[in-house]
Amino acid sequence: MSEPTLRDVARACGCSVATVSRVLAGTRPVGAETTRRVRRAAEELGYRPNQVARALRSRSTGTVGLVLPQITNPFYPTLVRELTHALHADARAVLLADCDDDPAIEASRIESLLARQVDALLVVPVDAERSAEAVAAAAARVPLVLLDRSCGPGVADSVAVDNTAGMALVLDHLAAAGRRRFCFIGAAGTTSSAAERRAAYEATATAHDPLAAERIELGDFSVEWGREAVGRLWAGPEGTTAGDRPDAVVCGNDLIAVGALQQLRQLGIGIPRQAAVTGFDDIPMASVAEPAVTTVRQPVSELAAEAARLLDRRLTGADPATAPQRTLRLAPELVVRASTSPDPNSPPSTQKAAVQ
Repeated sequence: MSEPTLRDVARACGCSVATVSRVLAGTRPVGAETTRRVRRAAEELGYRPNQVARALRSRSTGTVGLVLPQITNPFYPTLVRELTHALHADARAVLLADCDDDPAIEASRIESLLARQVDALLVVPVDAERSAEAVAAAAARVPLVLLDRSCGPGVADSVAVDNTAGMALVLDHLAAAGRRRFCFIGAAGTTSSAAERRAAYEATATAHDPLAAERIELGDFSVEWGREAVGRLWAGPEGTTAGDRPDAVVCGNDLIAVGALQQLRQLGIGIPRQAAVTGFDDIPMASVAEPAVTTVRQPVSELAAEAARLLDRRLTGADPATAPQRTLRLAPELVVRASTSPDPNSPPSTQKAAVQ
């Protein structure tokens, strides 16, 4: 038995082939009643559009390439899920590429996706400096949106959380809780998220603790680094006393915070009585750690929706290729949990930042 065609669907619903094509492709608005008739007929006949033929006719594959630094970071699977939902709502499929935190691999993955004729790209760049050339070259060929991280101004549309506002929420919360000796454990390198969080800590923490900028340990965004950095901080220089050690450990992400918690507990440090610990991102691990981690929640659904909207504006011509790049910074939310709360029985609370 042959596969049903557009003509079969048109005959079944009493519409022209052109109208059926417009409804199923979603290229032009069609009346609600006609749309229902077409879709019902297509479903009853079991019609499936030929994506290859459609791509040849429209010069559009209906696919978006998504390039991630490292899928093993628990923040990214959640982001991928939300992006997939947002793009599928626009009838666009996603091709995923993981580049293992390597700018050279990232450039190769971007080129491979372009060779597959993706309509657009979403990129979370590995590095603000070393990723810039490949990202800028790709942005000159297809619509491209930078997500979660940037590559500097003027490269492409971008959407990310306001890292500065998020860090301010953390530090104000810790200061209000009576913390006076701050330290920061973050990631080295020039990823924009790492650099922005570190800079925000340095700029704000010194208002509460003049020595805060001297207590900084930089490595990578991992549990292992959180453990190692706490070991370094608590060892301290010769002559360090308990009164000199930090009473607030501010971490660049939740993975670092979980590692810091593990090492502090191994050292016999009471949390949060002797040291409060905070993270950033609000990955699932943060809420199930012991104790649960106070952290900055990224608005992942909103990030995905805004990225999809920016792409759609470029793809549909609402924002032509020559239009200035748009930069969106979304408001983060502080989620207060047991790692900073003196009352272990108190329920989590939230506080959202205001972004100008």
